[in-house]
Amino acid sequence: MAGAAEAQKRQSGRPLPPPARGPPPPPRPRFEPVDREKTCPLLLRVFTKIGGHHSKEDFAVRGKEPKDEVQIYTWKDATLRELTDLVKEVAPAARRRDARLSFAFVYPDKNGRFVVREVGKTFSYGNGRRLDDGKTLGELSFEIGDYLDVAIM
Repeated sequence: MAGAAEAQKRQSGRPLPPPARGPPPPPRPRFEPVDREKTCPLLLRVFTKIGGHHSKEDFAVRGKEPKDEVQIYTWKDATLRELTDLVKEVAPAARRRDARLSFAFVYPDKNGRFVVREVGKTFSYGNGRRLDDGKTLGELSFEIGDYLDVAIM
């Protein structure tokens, strides 16, 4: 019996944890869904650009943001796929069969200078789905007041 106990010790001398029993626990939801019937939507300012993202300098002066703005009312549990479909309604270039959309959050850093941080990519149509399609604004650490910059490539 003592030999079995000795075999169950690590090299550091501490015993190994007991083996897991039963099936693994179910995965937790990554982000709590919003009750869209009871929760007021947020205003999301979306800036689109063909070929790449806007630079942080394009957002440096308040009130002089890029002109290609679309305002969308949505919730923090909106997925990048939902946002892709909304962008396609207003941006003809995003409707191309081979169009790719790259999403970035634009927000001020602690010094007040804007940062453009890429958060995900989608294809215009679902035939080439990526993992980013199901990511929500909340999971990506979106804060109310951030802008969304969408590069259409």
